[in-house]
Amino acid sequence: MNNDVSRPTLNRRQLLKSVSAGFGYMAFAGLSSAEKAGYQSPMAPKQPHFTPRAKRVIFLCMRGGPAQQDTFDPKPALQKRHGEKSQFRGGAKLQASPWEFQNHGQGGLEISGLFPNLARHADDICVLRGMHTDLPNHPQAFVQLHTGNFQFVRPSLGAWAVYGLGTENQDLPGFITISAPVRLGGKQNYGSSFLPAFYQGTAIGQERASIKDAKLRNLSNRELSPELQRKQLDLVQAMNRDLLKEQPANPAIEGVIESFELGFRMQSAVPKVMGIEDEPKAIQDMYGIGGKRTDNFGRQCLMARRFAEAGVRFIEIGHSSWDQHRNLKSSLTKNCGETDQPIAALLTDLKQRGMLQDTLVVWGGEFGRTPDGKRDDGRDHNAKGYSMWMAGGGVKGGQAHGATDDFGSEAVDGRVHIHDLHATMLHSLGLDHKKLTYRYAGRDFRLTDVYGRVVNEVFG
Repeated sequence: MNNDVSRPTLNRRQLLKSVSAGFGYMAFAGLSSAEKAGYQSPMAPKQPHFTPRAKRVIFLCMRGGPAQQDTFDPKPALQKRHGEKSQFRGGAKLQASPWEFQNHGQGGLEISGLFPNLARHADDICVLRGMHTDLPNHPQAFVQLHTGNFQFVRPSLGAWAVYGLGTENQDLPGFITISAPVRLGGKQNYGSSFLPAFYQGTAIGQERASIKDAKLRNLSNRELSPELQRKQLDLVQAMNRDLLKEQPANPAIEGVIESFELGFRMQSAVPKVMGIEDEPKAIQDMYGIGGKRTDNFGRQCLMARRFAEAGVRFIEIGHSSWDQHRNLKSSLTKNCGETDQPIAALLTDLKQRGMLQDTLVVWGGEFGRTPDGKRDDGRDHNAKGYSMWMAGGGVKGGQAHGATDDFGSEAVDGRVHIHDLHATMLHSLGLDHKKLTYRYAGRDFRLTDVYGRVVNEVFG
């Protein structure tokens, strides 16, 4: 993709005219028609490599590693051999799932009793049961889930998506993360690294904190009216553009210019989209807003739908923690009780608005859990085999792709690495992961590095 976009600059006369007039996006007041026509915002919608199945992504990130044997990958062998010494690890015992699985939908997809509401969407869901990643440690695996690499700082998946496609609403960020992670890499998980800064995610709230009163910091200016802000910004931007003319390959200056403009427009646009109180009571009730367990995550899911509807390209929702080394039964029951109804409501809402078909919804964590445990009521980290699921965005629902062994210890069929997942998500958006590159430090980088295979089997 071409990263070089020529942009007009202002001379002093044009600058004074722009400031005195006090209007104009990117200080355009003194520019000629030809100069205006020559400018294209890097956030403007871009043509994909091929016809996309999805226009946007909603990623439901379950930090900590959900146990596949208790959610989407039933293991009868564990039920029969519960309590026996594990053949996988010394000192551990095989742990049967406390929950029953049932067949749901026309395809008979097996889903745990922990997800009674989500199970009604079985025909919309494709479970990836052959997932695997490189390391069973939270910090490395979580960052790799988001960036494709745990060794070096790299752009996040959301940043790559916006870099490749731009965004449909120029008054909102292209990439938003709700209840943003503060641990396990923190901002790196939604950062842009060497991509221009305006592609990074905008964080709303943070994990383990109530989203109800979350606001974007420094969004409003208490000292100046919007008109005076515009005049002040025009002056600053004109100087930035003069500097950019002297240093045309400086992404930091480009990032400042775009960020200032977006911040100005976001002052009125973001609060309107975040205001879920405008939604009918029936919709709020469907998401579980006001419920003791479901209120916080329900608000996140409804906010995600509103951002998606408003044209945001990539939205991530965070929930933690699914790291159940102990208290598996009570903790996993709590997690699923908080998320099941809101997620089902999100799918229902997208579907009834005609948006699910072009919205790719992805659920999962950084890895899975072992079939055994060092404690009687817990499972440990497992990067060799686990489950995630996808819905919408051209995905063929009602099916499970891939498999782990009889105990859920390791992926043995239809194996999908994190690089494959990323390639498949980009493919749904109409992007070829091998062609989506950015030249940095003399090398063409991409999200999937030199790896990645599109899992075509998941698409209808």
